[in-house]
Parts: sequence; C-alpha cells; structure tokens
Amino acid sequence: MTATSLNWQLGVIAILAVILLRRFFRRKYGLDNLPGPVSPSWLTGNFLQLFNPYAWKFHESIAKTYGSAVRIHGPFGANGLYIFDSKAMHTVLVKNQDIFEENDGFLLTNLLLFGDGLLSTLGHRHRKQRKMLTPVFSSAHMRDMIPTFFEVTHKLENGLKSRLQSGGPQIQEVRRHSFLDGPHCFGADGASRPRILVRSSDNEESAHPYSRTIKELVTLTFAAMDTTSSAMARLLHLLSRHPEVQEKLRQEIIEAKRQKDGQDFSYDELVALPYLDAVCRETLRLYSPAPIVDRIARQDAVVPLLKPITGLDVVMVSIFNANKNPDLWGKDADEWKPERWLSPLPEALLEARIPGVYSHLMTFIGGGRSCIGFKFSQLEMKVVISVLVENFKFSPSARDSEILWQMNGVTAPIVGKDNHPQLPIGISLVD
Repeated sequence: MTATSLNWQLGVIAILAVILLRRFFRRKYGLDNLPGPVSPSWLTGNFLQLFNPYAWKFHESIAKTYGSAVRIHGPFGANGLYIFDSKAMHTVLVKNQDIFEENDGFLLTNLLLFGDGLLSTLGHRHRKQRKMLTPVFSSAHMRDMIPTFFEVTHKLENGLKSRLQSGGPQIQEVRRHSFLDGPHCFGADGASRPRILVRSSDNEESAHPYSRTIKELVTLTFAAMDTTSSAMARLLHLLSRHPEVQEKLRQEIIEAKRQKDGQDFSYDELVALPYLDAVCRETLRLYSPAPIVDRIARQDAVVPLLKPITGLDVVMVSIFNANKNPDLWGKDADEWKPERWLSPLPEALLEARIPGVYSHLMTFIGGGRSCIGFKFSQLEMKVVISVLVENFKFSPSARDSEILWQMNGVTAPIVGKDNHPQLPIGISLVD
C-alpha cells in the first residue's frame, strides 16, 4: 500500500468520523418524534427523492402523508426538516434569518460567477447591498419604467404579427429563457432592454461605481431571467389550455383599452385590472417558478412546532406545498382557478399569517432574502400578457400531451424525452 493511498483512506475515515460524531453528539430535541419518509440510503438520505426533475409526486405524497412539518434524512445521516408550517417558515426566513442562511455551495457558486453581489453575501454586507438596491424596485420607479416595458413588448407583438401575416408557422416555440429579450422570446427580430442606474452612498463603493453597478446588474439579470420567464411561459401554457379564461381576460383588456382610445396603460391602470391580476396571482400561487428553497442552520436554534425542534443541519421550505395547502386554501387548492382572487380569501389563510412578501404566498419567500424584484416581475408579466392576449389567441400544440414541467431549481418545460427546455404552443391573430 502506497503512502498516497494510505493518506487518502485515512482522510476519508477522518471525514466520516467527524460526520458521525456530529450526528450522535449534537444536541437534538423533538426531531426524532416527527414523522417522515424512510431513508433509502445513509449515503444520500432522501435528497435524491427530493431533488430531481420528476420529484413532484414525492413532494405531494410527503405533504399528504406527514403534514406541514416532516423529518427528512440528509446525506451521511444529517438531520433535515421539511416545512410549510407558517410559524416555522416565519422563524426560519424572518425571525432567525441570520441563523438559517443560504448554503455555502450556493454562496460560493454565485461569488465565482457574479462577484460579491446580492446572491453571494451574508449578514451586514448583504443588508447594505439590499438597502442600496431597494429604491430601484419601488412603485415610483416602476411607474417610470412602464413605457419602456410596453416599448419592448410592442416589438415582440410586431415581430409575431409579421411572421403570422407572412405565412409563418402557427405553432411557435416559447423560449423560456428569453422573455427579458422582448422580441426574442418567440424568435422574432429586434431587441431592447430597460436600463437601471444604481447609486451607492458607501465611500468604498463610490470610488468604483460602475464596477459595483455592473456586478449587481449581472446578479439581478441572472436571478430574474429564469424565474420570470418560467412564470410567463407557464401562464401562456395555462391560457392555451383554458380558452374560457383566455377569452375573459382578453375582453377585460380590450374594454379597458377602448376607454383609453387604444393607448397603452399607465402603471395604475394596469395594476387595477382585476382579472389580469387574478390570473397572474393564481399562476404564481399554484406554479411557483422556484418550488423549494433550503437553508443551513449555522448554529443551534429552536424551530417552534407543537414540540420545539433543535439540532438541525438543513431546513427545506416547500413553496410548492405552502401555496396549495388545503387546510388554508380549501379543498380546491390543487386547481388553477383565477376567480378565487375575486372573492374574499379563506379566513384560515388570513389567520395563518404566511410570512411571504406577496399576497399570502411563499412564491417570493420572505425575510431579508426575499425576492427584491417581485414588483418588477409582476409588472413585467402583466405588460407582456396584456399585449399578447389582446392581439393573439393561444392554443395547445399537437405535442401538448408530451409537455412536462420539470421540478428543477427553476421549473422548466420539456417535450417528450428531449431534456432541452422548450414549449411549443399554437398562436394565431385575434379576429
């Protein structure tokens, strides 16, 4: 046996010993009494069941079987907690957010890709960066940006009309990753992006304002591209499958535009359209682009359930199950029903005090790491959908039955066995 081989084996034994000692000697209370699925492997725990593109059924089954607080097994025997209990989510994401933080792999990856931006920092530095960026996403700034949103979307509209009028294909592929490119999301020509200027009052950063601005813009663009594009692609897919909803939405938009002599909506006019708002909210409720987030416990802390829990390694917050909890949303929680937002919401939901920043939902999570651009995302969705639905009809393609939305970090549609994200959809001009 060579010295190198011996050192490697001793190293592996040392690592395993540390993990085992941590498992057996770390204080843990209550976790063993929680119900949860059996671990199929000490090496991987339940992680391969939780994190794979086809994990939807597993997430549904553990929620139905074990409730809103579930014990899960992590790799190497680590202790994990899977939650969509409102009080537990508040503790993890809001009250003790400095204890339950992003995992080191997430932080390091974003640091390498984008520098020390909003997605790669913790604590005071993260709070300072977020404070600097918050004014960019204020309602006042959104009002100023809406003409740019419409300008970009009309280029998409014109590109699509040109294709259809020239005899182009009636089945278009929605490019999930490209909605922020405006016209490119259906392969049409032309491009334009809104520009954002970020100013920092920090002396250190002010010495190199463009460097800081570029880092944050790259971070925000990356964070927004996949999630917002996924949400809009999902919404178009749903409208193609629900023509009655599509037609009702179209009539609301056409009538509102008629009262303005065909002019684009202002910010206040757009957000005041009740059915458009209901359609967007219901899509973000039932089909959150990011179905789950995880947090690492950086020190011992208590998670308040019926019996307090300590001794955790990882906590997983199920956005997917929180947004369709039948105890809060009712027996029809699994159904896509925009009309639910046109009536008072269930009393049980209001009393639960869901800690999300948006409309009793966890789609944009909550606390200091909630989505800073959730107003921007909603506005972008409403502008794009209002223009497209007014001018085009959407219908299922011949391959609609083969479309599967994968449960990735950000949900993505595929067709059949082809794992490349794609969403073929029928499109025609409104008569």
